Amino acid sequence: MDDTKYWIWLTMVFGVGNRRIWDTVNIYGDAEDTYSALVSGGSGISITHTEKRNIKNVSLEQAQKYIEQCAGKGISIIGYGSREYPPQLRNIFNPPAILHYRGNIACLTGTRTITAVGTRTPSGYGADSAYKICRQLAGDGFVIVSGFAVGTDIAAHMAAADSRRPTACILGCGIDVNYPKPNIRFREKILENGGVFVSEYPPGTSPYSQNFPKRNRIMAALGRLTIVFEASQKSGSLITANMAADCGRDVFVLPPADIFGNTYSGNIALLRDGAQPLYGTGEIIECFSIGGSLDAEVRADRYSCMGVLRNSSADCDNNEDSSIDVIKTSGKSGRKRQQPEKQNQEDENDGSVMEEAEAVEPVRALELTEVQQRICSALSGEKLHIEVLAQILDTDPAGLMTELTELEILGAVRQLPGKTFELCII
Repeated sequence: MDDTKYWIWLTMVFGVGNRRIWDTVNIYGDAEDTYSALVSGGSGISITHTEKRNIKNVSLEQAQKYIEQCAGKGISIIGYGSREYPPQLRNIFNPPAILHYRGNIACLTGTRTITAVGTRTPSGYGADSAYKICRQLAGDGFVIVSGFAVGTDIAAHMAAADSRRPTACILGCGIDVNYPKPNIRFREKILENGGVFVSEYPPGTSPYSQNFPKRNRIMAALGRLTIVFEASQKSGSLITANMAADCGRDVFVLPPADIFGNTYSGNIALLRDGAQPLYGTGEIIECFSIGGSLDAEVRADRYSCMGVLRNSSADCDNNEDSSIDVIKTSGKSGRKRQQPEKQNQEDENDGSVMEEAEAVEPVRALELTEVQQRICSALSGEKLHIEVLAQILDTDPAGLMTELTELEILGAVRQLPGKTFELCII
């Protein structure tokens, strides 16, 4: 039975990515039983006022209608209990209850997946290395996972697409949101070559900066190991690398072209902490050698998926460990691992998960679009409310918010209280 509508209902009640979903499911058993217990006033867990209101006002019919609305936009949804749900996510800390996707999500199951990350403003050495290594890996049958950002991410994705191989783009916004704008032209090619776009967020969700660290945990888990190509010490790529290590994944790092360059300071820090230097694809391929732990993991996922497909009525969790603890498989990275509970802090008053905003790159040396340059020019020496800024630029506030979000992620601007923005001075 597909219980996706129950997972959607839980997400509507508690919020996207909220660990409270798992607090309740761990008590009541599965999504359907949790739904039944909560609507009948089950007392197994303390429920906040906001959650009580949501339980009363959100119906299962609304969840079903949501599925139909997404389908009308060409977006598919799977819940944690769906057989198409990527096995790599099942046992991580706070796995996504639902995933929205467009494309071939099966490319993530039973395959050799690699997460590739790096700065949005890579050097020639960093960008060339990302493209060449990812193209070689894709040609050898690996599926490249990344965040569809400008710079390193898109170089990795297109390396796979140019090899006519699938690649997985994990988004920090809705599937239907054209972000980032420079990469829109690559979407069709990625899909035509068997790729997939995946998001935890509902259609129409803007690319808010707080979405990206949460998105990174999915990226880190989907890849059976992670490669960091180029990162400063403030780069969001280090968040992904830390999460990968927390999941027991190996972390490989491109040796820096310049040990004194700030753009490689994150690479140096990771190597000092015990990450493995990357000198080519040989080290990656060796990790998946026949008989090794990663090869066994891939085969187990593949056979498990085949078994489920042979019996469509089987519950895909029958042979799964449904615990929500972080995977404790041994990795070779040797890096210090934080307790996963420290990665998220919950505000139970509103059911949201508060996370650290994604680290950003310095404002200098950024390649900005003409619109973004106009925004920065207007903010030069000023602190402006978004409505005032929209009047100055004669543009729509909604579209302006998208541009400001991208600039905030890049580190060019910062948001102050009350939707006021200022230019970053570095």
